Amino acid sequence: MRTRACFIGLVGCLACLAGLSCQDPPPPPSKAAPSTTASAPAPSAATSAAAAPTKKKAAKPFNVLMLMVDSLRADRMPWANYAHDVAPIIAKFAKTAVNYTKFHSVSSFTSQTFGGLLAARYPSEIPRSGYFFSSYPDEVLMFPELLQKAGVRTMSAQAHWYFRKDKGRLHQGFDEWELTPGLKKSNTTDENVTSPKLLKIALRHLSDKRNTAGPFFALYHFLDPHDQYVGHAGVPKMGRGARGNYNGEIYFTDEHIGKLLDFVDAQPWGKNTAVIITADHGETFGEHGMYRHGFELWQELIHVPLLIRVPGYEAKTIDVPRGGIDLPRTIMALLGVAPDESFQGHSLLPEMRGDAPPAHRPVISDLSRTSDNDRRRAMIWKKYKIIAYGDDDSFKLFDLEADPNEKRDLATKDKKLFKEMRKRYEDTSKTIKDRCPKMRNKLRGKKRGRPC
Repeated sequence: MRTRACFIGLVGCLACLAGLSCQDPPPPPSKAAPSTTASAPAPSAATSAAAAPTKKKAAKPFNVLMLMVDSLRADRMPWANYAHDVAPIIAKFAKTAVNYTKFHSVSSFTSQTFGGLLAARYPSEIPRSGYFFSSYPDEVLMFPELLQKAGVRTMSAQAHWYFRKDKGRLHQGFDEWELTPGLKKSNTTDENVTSPKLLKIALRHLSDKRNTAGPFFALYHFLDPHDQYVGHAGVPKMGRGARGNYNGEIYFTDEHIGKLLDFVDAQPWGKNTAVIITADHGETFGEHGMYRHGFELWQELIHVPLLIRVPGYEAKTIDVPRGGIDLPRTIMALLGVAPDESFQGHSLLPEMRGDAPPAHRPVISDLSRTSDNDRRRAMIWKKYKIIAYGDDDSFKLFDLEADPNEKRDLATKDKKLFKEMRKRYEDTSKTIKDRCPKMRNKLRGKKRGRPC
């Protein structure tokens, strides 16, 4: 039986003192003091010296629906001026949401991105098996566990065999956890067409009043843009070869997302539901000599869309770089549940509300060493990106505005800039507590005499 410090809830004005807006819903009360205070209701303006301030009625927490699209590149979105209209539904949704145009995933393949997302830590920090398809032991605290303990209903559906409860073990904290039926298992590709089946499960979950009577968190992972890219009846042709078929897979997935959004918007609880659309990683089509995903941290692999629609929040575009590690705290803030003190990242709600201009901060994408890949870590700071290889044995440096395709390495050409970026990278990396995985003997790139 696990023992965990679960820091849930505290109602009051401490959030205001912490710089958070008092308009956010408060976390549910708890006997334990929270490590991070969630937003709380502001005191009424009607106060006097003789009487204590009158508090406003606590705002009701939002439900959160998160839609993850596998392998979805940011440069395929309409705002990136892509030649084909591959996602008309998502494009329409973007006009009602906060659109983060420089959002970067936690890592470059599903196992590590989902591990980082659910554990609210970087992949290198999390106890894990060490294989490419990592298994996360029961000791790992997943943020849905805190939601569950706070009375939030949690549900998810996945479309890949890796998400079986006896494989990745990412189901911790979910009341409902289902896989689409009839999945074929392959370690190298995905032959399944799953969006219709995933949509069916999601509609069933969200039609069940046991799941939606109170606050809920629902996570649905649409996988069809993952290779292999297959054709679908009724989908227009948008390019040739693998790229064209990939575009068609996005269009096919977009149609099913549209049906799910229509259902949500028609429900009485839909008016109180925040919707997040993002991706776990991108995809390569020959850039940097690569195909598919994983193994590296190029922009085509980690630059992904992020759209967040919150009832009452103004639609806007935020062009400051942000990372996937911010999503757990953002989701928990929407639901009014305080995060654990070990969680990385920042809630995006203050800048989404416009409480303050989005501040620059380093954005990390982390690829921990596994049986299939050596370690990589990238840091984006403003318009620059540094990539560290191995145990920080070598570096590459790029100006993403002048060189978005990462063709010109500045590491040796601009020594002053490289020194500044390396120092910032090293300072940021100190906040990431690297942990050796369980399996160490077959780690790719492991140095002799080092544990991992």
